[in-house]
Amino acid sequence: MTFIKSIVLVILILLTQVADAQDEFCGGHNTSFVKGEKVFYKVYYNVSLLWVNAGEADFNVTQQMYNGRSTYHVVADGRTVRSYEWFFKVRDRYETYLDEQTMLPMKFLRNVNEGGTKILNDVTFYHDKGQAVSTNGVFTIPRCTQDILSAIYYARNIDYNKHKPGDKIPFNLFLDDKLYPLYIKYLGKEQVTTKYGTFNAVKLAPLLIEGTIFKGGDKMRIWVSDDANHIPLRVESPILIGSIKVDLMGYENLRSPFTSLVSKDE
Repeated sequence: MTFIKSIVLVILILLTQVADAQDEFCGGHNTSFVKGEKVFYKVYYNVSLLWVNAGEADFNVTQQMYNGRSTYHVVADGRTVRSYEWFFKVRDRYETYLDEQTMLPMKFLRNVNEGGTKILNDVTFYHDKGQAVSTNGVFTIPRCTQDILSAIYYARNIDYNKHKPGDKIPFNLFLDDKLYPLYIKYLGKEQVTTKYGTFNAVKLAPLLIEGTIFKGGDKMRIWVSDDANHIPLRVESPILIGSIKVDLMGYENLRSPFTSLVSKDE
């Protein structure tokens, strides 16, 4: 489980194959973000009641042409902080080219360097053929399949007001040459106080992929802004040893007013 993958999974993981709910991830229409948006996070690790700043992540959106289509080029960078690098140094980058019209991924890139171990993976999606062609082979995918970054930005466009607490929102995720059936459970709305400030928020519980850091299940809690931006604000989750927390620390160029912010910490 790579560092930035863990952060991305922490911020928002998804997906399964229930037809009606999955339609929310088909024929997409973006109302939550624009080119130029940047969002910044810090990652904290807790063991024995002590929270330690272990890493940082940022997500940037630009507009680029890819194969004749206008796309959102989303880049997620993750890194350990210097004080943590004596233990394990990480530099991770994930990228997706997200079709502006369909909100489906056209290309996904993974370039990670963790403790000297380097991994490169390049995936091209052919949705009309039901195929994903990666560095390692050709794989069959169902309709509306997302990669891990495109899924995050697609999920930000879900209208949670249409759901009641306990509803599960499913769809398909292609990750590391495997197809994962997961879901997001809508838990309702509440205020949450983070290191940035206090927000009105939508509370979610994603089904996690079991791996070297997370146990399977939906014990993770995610709070996203209860406004048109639907930015992840805070994530809390138990892991195999201790727990992890991710907090929003800053942003630039939001599409809509950040009306969910009740008060900002000074």
